[in-house]
Amino acid sequence: MKVVYHKDYNEVYTSDPAAAAGRIRAVEEALKGKVTFVEPKPAEKEIILAVHTPEHVKSVQRAGLYDIAALAAGGAVKAAEIGLVEPCFALIRPPGHHASADSSWGFCYFNNMAIALENLKQKGKIKKAFILDFDLHFGDGNVNILSNKEYITILNPTAQNRDEYREEVEKALEETDADMITASAGFDNHEDDWGGLLKTEDYTFMGRLMKKAAQRNKGGCFGILEGGYNHKVLGKNVLAFIEGLKKT
Repeated sequence: MKVVYHKDYNEVYTSDPAAAAGRIRAVEEALKGKVTFVEPKPAEKEIILAVHTPEHVKSVQRAGLYDIAALAAGGAVKAAEIGLVEPCFALIRPPGHHASADSSWGFCYFNNMAIALENLKQKGKIKKAFILDFDLHFGDGNVNILSNKEYITILNPTAQNRDEYREEVEKALEETDADMITASAGFDNHEDDWGGLLKTEDYTFMGRLMKKAAQRNKGGCFGILEGGYNHKVLGKNVLAFIEGLKKT
């Protein structure tokens, strides 16, 4: 399976957990030899401006974070394009699901998911999209930008019990008719990370459900990295999710 990755994602661009040294490297090491890495280009400014206001883009530029944020957005765009024909995962930094059109927080700058999906939609390559946001933290940026668009459905699972969480995800994916199935893939709800709820095999379970829904709807699927801060387990959890996307 193809994984979108660039060496610059290892850059420590700010003093927060999302940019901690070794975070992306831990995932890269877990995936090495098991996937095909594909290098992206930065997202073009007009693609970013289709989602974000000019004022927000300027604020990211002033902070000196435009280049790395545009490269992350470009990684999501690349994964979405690959996802049209085969499952794909974007191993990108910075994350994006807390970035709204005119503001951002939570280590995010540009909304990678929104940029990728809007690009596909505007090019007429998808009709409907389903976003499974299984990050520990509610993806307010995804909701703020995309929830009012008729072609988008977003699930931020709310169950606090592991079995109920799995059931909630399974039910939603069984019911969707979207031709693009996506994940804002945050791994910080793992039992050895901040959330403490999910097991490694649950990521395989969700990936498999995504692939099944995409096949049923004769569409595509992809995931992009959001949270996940325990370097000791992040790599194996990402690999578990990718294994699920690969299953038939």
